[in-house]
Amino acid sequence: MNPLTIDNNHWLIGVKQVPSPFFDQRPEGERVSLLVVHNISLPPGQFGGPYIEQLFTGKLNPDEHPYFELISKFRVSAHCLIRRNGDIIQFVPLNCRAWHAGVSHFAGRDKCNDFSIGIELEGTDTLPYTQAQYQVLTELTRVIMENYPQIDVSRITGHEFIAPGRKTDPGLAFDWRAFKTAVAKASR
Repeated sequence: MNPLTIDNNHWLIGVKQVPSPFFDQRPEGERVSLLVVHNISLPPGQFGGPYIEQLFTGKLNPDEHPYFELISKFRVSAHCLIRRNGDIIQFVPLNCRAWHAGVSHFAGRDKCNDFSIGIELEGTDTLPYTQAQYQVLTELTRVIMENYPQIDVSRITGHEFIAPGRKTDPGLAFDWRAFKTAVAKASR
């Protein structure tokens, strides 16, 4: 993998870009200071296919799967998705507010979307993530931390921790210890 870089418009260079309509500007003066790790698979437990991109761009056909009837009208996005093979798809510029966290709370503050970057891993709470995903997530996190210095290892969390009782991702399958150790080494 080539080293990741971010352009002046806050898009990653050299990754697939699929702009989502589901974003807006952060509140004036708000600084990015949190990274939130999520997981997603569509249909649930199935990998590959165009469905995550379709959900994040408002193009998910509710007739293609019974589960899609429940979610096709959702207006959600993340900044990036890391596929099982390590490919990154970016949906929202990193300086903008993606709609990934919903009702959330971190370190005494509500509305985590206002000050966070959301990264989705293609996966489930219970199936192991791939080595490629961990490697790419580590590199992406390093680049984000370089460009948004208010984020340090203590300000990287999971959706389950900012929305407890409502969300469970990235789940027990995610190896926080190995990931944060790798990020600390990569950031030196």
